[in-house]
Amino acid sequence: MSNKINKFINYKDYNLSINSQKVKKNDIFFAIQGTKDSGNNYINEAIKKKSSVIVSDKKITNYKSVRVKNVRKFLAKICSLKYFNKPKNIIAVTGTNGKSSVAHYHYQILKLNNISSSSIGTLGIFYNNNYKKTDLTTPDVVTLHKELNYLKKIKVDNVCIEASSHGLNQERLSEINFKAAIFTNFTQDHLDYHKTLNKYLKAKLYLFTHLLNNRSFAITDSDIPEYAKIKKICKKRKIKVLSFGKFGNTIKLIFHKYSSQYQIIKINFLGKIYQLKINLIGNFQIKNLFSSMISANLILNNTDKIINIISKLKAPKGRMEIISTKKSKFVIVDYAHTPDALKKSLLTLKEQFKKKIDVVFGCGGDRDKNKRYKMGIIAARFADKIYLTNDNPRSENPMSIIRQIRKGCSNSTVILDRKSAIKTAIQRLSSSGILLIAGKGHENYQIIGKKRKKFSDQKTAKLYLN
Repeated sequence: MSNKINKFINYKDYNLSINSQKVKKNDIFFAIQGTKDSGNNYINEAIKKKSSVIVSDKKITNYKSVRVKNVRKFLAKICSLKYFNKPKNIIAVTGTNGKSSVAHYHYQILKLNNISSSSIGTLGIFYNNNYKKTDLTTPDVVTLHKELNYLKKIKVDNVCIEASSHGLNQERLSEINFKAAIFTNFTQDHLDYHKTLNKYLKAKLYLFTHLLNNRSFAITDSDIPEYAKIKKICKKRKIKVLSFGKFGNTIKLIFHKYSSQYQIIKINFLGKIYQLKINLIGNFQIKNLFSSMISANLILNNTDKIINIISKLKAPKGRMEIISTKKSKFVIVDYAHTPDALKKSLLTLKEQFKKKIDVVFGCGGDRDKNKRYKMGIIAARFADKIYLTNDNPRSENPMSIIRQIRKGCSNSTVILDRKSAIKTAIQRLSSSGILLIAGKGHENYQIIGKKRKKFSDQKTAKLYLN
């Protein structure tokens, strides 16, 4: 494959570019097909900027070019050859919800055991005691291979990557040797991109059907409906399945109960019985924790070392994050932005704290519209007071989004300005209640129209709590 470019230049000596605006002299430009536009429309711009070679799926005359059937796959192959040095143990985690938590717990478990590790995903890139911001859950293929190459250079050999359905569908994770892949759960999301749930699931399962090899492991929840399908795929491809849950073959949950802000669990972890007191909110975080315990054990091969540091783990930013319990005002920020995530967050808070739950949330514009009414229904069913507000309306009319949500929860209060909505919800919050601020989690911005302004649910909540 690389010989197609090598007949013109040694690709290892040149930068790879997928954005015509960022092309510099002698870069190799890959004209990839985007969701709304094609790189083929920007070939002339790349030529004007003196790109060394154009890679496209169409024939280009009078310029150095390579024609391939699938530009994305070809790019992934070139990236793997150019940035061939990579960490030894790379683990991918996919699923609708929980990816960030699993990746971050995996990173923390290894770090607390003095093993150099990294997590790459929605929250950014964490490595050792450093942090680097990213724009996508799964970085573009060039950035991802570059970062993995850099991590190996600084002797980080253990990485957990969030594998989004977009990233998998667009071959961003192709040509990477994965030690294991984790599947968390599957519910409705991203139908604006995938169109159907079947296509969305197929994109997630691509990790298991194409990217793992027979030396890899699959880690998943034995209690989810997709377990049988994943098990069947893995059996056919001779991939070993490590499971957790009530019927897990690696971690079996024996007992679970809540104790205020803590959760008490008893588990069988590879034949050893442990009882743990965990400082995490939400029973779904226990499942996320199990995923990362199993993945970390593939590196440590010592269950005791994992158990010994569990009490030190912290929830990632914006994932069931406690903002304050001062002055009888209990406020939590969570990224819940899908119907299933919102339902789980509301239900687990009720179950764990036995209090009334108020919620502030909205839905993103230019995204899956089908989930708006469903999230309204869920809020009406499980929340006591509902405040509908802006999330990231983007180019959509904010009130149009609210009206669609409100069809499911007519008893809600509408306050478009998110800052005012949070302020009002905190002021009206009773001492016997909890306020859940849902949808944006870790995000420190808000997109309204074409403007991206600084905004943080955490900072806003703290402002009015004080």
